Amino acid sequence: MQLTVDRLRNAVSAPPRTHDAPQVRRAAVTMIVDPQFNVLLMQRAEREGDPWSGHLSFPGGHVEDDDGGDLAAAIRETHEEIGLVLTHSQLLGALDPIQTRGRGVPRRVIAPFLFVVPQLPTVRPNDEVAAVHTIGLSPLLYGSGRSHFTLTHADQPWRLPQVHFSGGKLWGLTLQIVDDLLNRLDGRGTGLERPVETP
Repeated sequence: MQLTVDRLRNAVSAPPRTHDAPQVRRAAVTMIVDPQFNVLLMQRAEREGDPWSGHLSFPGGHVEDDDGGDLAAAIRETHEEIGLVLTHSQLLGALDPIQTRGRGVPRRVIAPFLFVVPQLPTVRPNDEVAAVHTIGLSPLLYGSGRSHFTLTHADQPWRLPQVHFSGGKLWGLTLQIVDDLLNRLDGRGTGLERPVETP
């Protein structure tokens, strides 16, 4: 598939599904793509008490009461975490919100937003960010580095998808958001349904 900005815009043209969870705290993140269709990821710093400590994620964070909504929170958090100023003109649309499953922490609804920037400038990570990486959308579409692993939680084994690339292992909530976009682009499913690259 030949990726274009129009294809990305069309993929997120439909309104995201609603997620009514009034008692659940909200968060918002940004999926940022450059003209070569590389996606920006950050590795969270190792922090005690953070259930996603050290994980790859998108820039973002909690929606505060004075943010004025999910989108404003995503833009604010992106600037705070990596020093990148996003504008509304760079916004292509929203992906479906996802709700975390707990794992001993309060559940929350995460709203993702897709942006295209003219270039990925040198970012200035704050102390919440250990490193910044990029991964290509095309390799993700073709299943490069994709496999699965087993995670044992509460004595139950869970078979989960993962993508290995030079920056580490992409999985969990961040991969769910990526898979939403991939499925909108090619209709080949999400999670364990998506095919892996064949030699």
